[in-house]
Amino acid sequence: MWARAGAGVLPGFFLAAALIGLLGWLLPGPWESTMVAGLTAFFPLWIGVICAAFRFSSGRRAWLWLGGLALLALGLLWLLQTSGWVR
Repeated sequence: MWARAGAGVLPGFFLAAALIGLLGWLLPGPWESTMVAGLTAFFPLWIGVICAAFRFSSGRRAWLWLGGLALLALGLLWLLQTSGWVR
């Protein structure tokens, strides 16, 4: 149980932050205009990821999936920024 909770808290934090960042960058208009809405949506999304971590059958699976998804989302953010597609 604690391993799944830890997976929801730590990689889930980075996954939620990356998803909010992607949403803020992909919406039309400047990303600064989505900052308040993104901060407001971050905590419910993070809590949802923490709750979803308990759906995995083991803590190892939760860490692997949530960690992998967080790395993928953060990598996509990095790729978008370095390629110049978003500013």
